[in-house]
Amino acid sequence: MRILYNIGLSILPFFIAIGSLFSHKIKLFYSGRRNLLKRVADEVKPGEPIIWFHCSSVGEFEQARPVIEWYKKNKPTYRVLVTFYSPSGYELRKNYKLADWVYYLPVDTPHNARAFVKAVKPVKVIFIKYDLWYNFLKEIKKSGAELYLVSAIFRPFQPFFKWYGGFFCGMLRIFTKIFVQDEESKKNLEKINISGNVFVSGDTRFDRVHEITQHCKQFPVIENFVKEGFGFVAGSTWLPDEQMIADVLKNFSKVRLVIAPHEISKERVDKVSELFESYGVVKFSEIVGDVKNASVVDASKLAGRRVLIIDCLGILSSLYQYAEFAYIGGGFGVGIHNILEAATYGCPVVFGPNYKKFQEAIDLLKLEGATCVTGTNDFYEILDNCIKDKELREWKGDTCKTYVESHVGATEKIVSKIESK
Repeated sequence: MRILYNIGLSILPFFIAIGSLFSHKIKLFYSGRRNLLKRVADEVKPGEPIIWFHCSSVGEFEQARPVIEWYKKNKPTYRVLVTFYSPSGYELRKNYKLADWVYYLPVDTPHNARAFVKAVKPVKVIFIKYDLWYNFLKEIKKSGAELYLVSAIFRPFQPFFKWYGGFFCGMLRIFTKIFVQDEESKKNLEKINISGNVFVSGDTRFDRVHEITQHCKQFPVIENFVKEGFGFVAGSTWLPDEQMIADVLKNFSKVRLVIAPHEISKERVDKVSELFESYGVVKFSEIVGDVKNASVVDASKLAGRRVLIIDCLGILSSLYQYAEFAYIGGGFGVGIHNILEAATYGCPVVFGPNYKKFQEAIDLLKLEGATCVTGTNDFYEILDNCIKDKELREWKGDTCKTYVESHVGATEKIVSKIESK
């Protein structure tokens, strides 16, 4: 398996180079890694100890962020290096202020792993969830750095637990300590004889979303927009989500929809605009001049509009504060996006059927704070009920908020174990 793994990764750059000619995302993946090792060697100079965080993408970064912030506050002698695998994560957070360096993770060949670890010389390395790379893990262990896996979750369908899973289990055995989200994950690891260094700490995303509510950015123009009716925020949506919402919206003239597509390319935003055209659409970029400061240029453009499209990145987690009802996209595709960002504000959460990989979704469905919809009829019913029944809406929202607050504290559990002698 190791030989096949290395052969596959050695030829991967060739296929990425070809793919970059046809896909913007692959182009970013390819161009972002060109001359990367030289840049790292030139830019990362000897000095204070380095703690390296690796995140696959945006979601994993949000799990890493509370731990990064703890180290910056409590162990300021550490310099922080962050790597991303995906372009979406890197492009959004490449200027993250609390990191001394942010890079793509090089393709996991033996040469790249050796060169990168040699240049960085980390004393601690924290991988998030389960974005594991064999050669990097091997080189980190060889270097003598402490190696941790944080906010991991393990389920029987994963390769670690299959007949061919020996190679993948070997990667887990390299870690100094593994921090899992729940007892089920710990029990699953025990079945493959990984124990002793496994700790149930919870999910750091709860800490992150709770922190957001304490310091969320204010958007008066959006607050005024939703006040005109019933505030509905739809986040990280894809086309099937948007089609369903557009179909149902015709029945609810009071609704003021703030919708943030998962991708904001011109083509995607234009498609969303077309879907909701009959309801009156305006883009966020059309009413603000400076997106970062949300300075209002022409709020009059909101007049008569029922749909506001968020065509920028980085503000969705603060927008749920204006929601009386939240829909989280992805459930009709590869899987739902982050429902905790909405739940923490105390509003009912709704999503599509592909949610089973996410424990928080399972939990909130059992508690009835969240609702799963399988199509237009289901979605119409829950939206109608939440609009008509304020008491029901508030009960569902309170259930979501209480659930989040009851799970805060993973970061302290993790760092106390990492820093314990």
